[in-house]
Amino acid sequence: MSKKLVILRLECLRCGHTWAPRQADVARCPRCQSARWDQARESDEEDAVADRESGAHDLLGVAPISRAIERATDSALSGVEALLSRVCLPAAEEYGLHLKDKVSAWRTRNAEAILLKARPMLETAAAEQRHAPPRLIMESLLHASWSDDDDVQQMWAGLLGSSCTAGGKDDSNWVFIGLLSNLTVVQVRIVKASCERARKYVTPNGLIGASPLHIPISELIALSQCDDVQRLDREMDHLRSLGLLASGFDHHAGSFVDLAPMPLGLHLFVRAHGSLQSPVDYFGLSDRTPTAG
Repeated sequence: MSKKLVILRLECLRCGHTWAPRQADVARCPRCQSARWDQARESDEEDAVADRESGAHDLLGVAPISRAIERATDSALSGVEALLSRVCLPAAEEYGLHLKDKVSAWRTRNAEAILLKARPMLETAAAEQRHAPPRLIMESLLHASWSDDDDVQQMWAGLLGSSCTAGGKDDSNWVFIGLLSNLTVVQVRIVKASCERARKYVTPNGLIGASPLHIPISELIALSQCDDVQRLDREMDHLRSLGLLASGFDHHAGSFVDLAPMPLGLHLFVRAHGSLQSPVDYFGLSDRTPTAG
């Protein structure tokens, strides 16, 4: 008579991770390292208590953010599991568990990379007693953790830095979080080049403006690292619809495009560099004379 081999699998009630234990006495979840892996989470306050009891040193206060990323990942993956379950339930369960581990780890690495980029700005803010509204930090990292591109991560790091203000109540970066979360990697590169290269000036009412910036299409392809002209046309149309770019492809100007930024694009650029200065001050403008970036 054949015997069935039963392999015990445990599930962490904190993060949802499942694993086959190698010993009977399990002290912590191998993924989230919670000692309370077999106790369901009751509240965010309980998480804070567990963090204090663990004695973990969390310089930037990112433990709650890591948990939020895990929860957002779980939510995003639930749709995939639901779709697979309609055709093969066992495959859905295994795929969901596998992908949850992979995506969560990938997003955590991205968030850590962004925090490392932002660390000098955040440490300066802490030393100057500047703080950020929790909503800005949480939403920035939740969106930012989906990108592993260096240019995009650098902009998110800058927004983290410029979210810190003296009173800790300024939520004006909310606008820029929404804008950046809607940009592709190609669009980020275009905005960056546009704001760096354009000649800026101060308008009669003290606002910032930018002169036309005509460059060859070949140069746009090089700076965006995208050789699909049809896509570049779409990307610039989207930037124009967001109010970040003034023009784009001129279908009557042959092989040139106008890369001039709109004032909103310049404001995004400044905040994404960790600065709370006005664009006029950031670019050192003092009169109406156009000034190179």
